[in-house]
Amino acid sequence: MHNNIMAAGSKDRPPMLATRRYAQWRSRFLRYIDTRPNGDALRKCILKGPYTPTIVITPDVPATEDSLAVPEQTTVETVTNMTPKNRAHFESEKEAIHLILTGIGDEIYSTRLFDA
Repeated sequence: MHNNIMAAGSKDRPPMLATRRYAQWRSRFLRYIDTRPNGDALRKCILKGPYTPTIVITPDVPATEDSLAVPEQTTVETVTNMTPKNRAHFESEKEAIHLILTGIGDEIYSTRLFDA
């Protein structure tokens, strides 16, 4: 059965996970990622870990005749105020997560590890 699971997958679908053959699946999955149009970005997301939002510092704006002064502010980066580079990384991470979950399969993904 594991050979059938390992054989699943193609250029259109990620390989399915055979839990006892994780090292082989990982290798095949990374090779599959390389066939994707944004394979380098996907590989970076998978190997370097999740995207962490940064702190955005808005510099202070001095008062003018028409407006009051605005003090310096710090906010957490959101999708609306991301730089194009960070947005591309964020979008690649979403695609990588989707591909991993697609390659894992329902029978493994929905298995409960701990019974309550």
